[in-house]
Amino acid sequence: MNDPLLTVAEVAPMIRKTEKALRAMITQGTAPRSAKVAGRRLFRQSDVDAYVANAFANAS
Repeated sequence: MNDPLLTVAEVAPMIRKTEKALRAMITQGTAPRSAKVAGRRLFRQSDVDAYVANAFANAS
């Protein structure tokens, strides 16, 4: 597994959100793909990168 796993605290500043806002996005289903692993919410770096790339691709 070469894809780093990131925590909410690491991902929030990457997408310019607070941790609280990112947790709300997770609840709403609008956050980057994530999973609970051993009780912790984790994101794959590639999923966060894809989320940001998709936002630019769909920008007007």
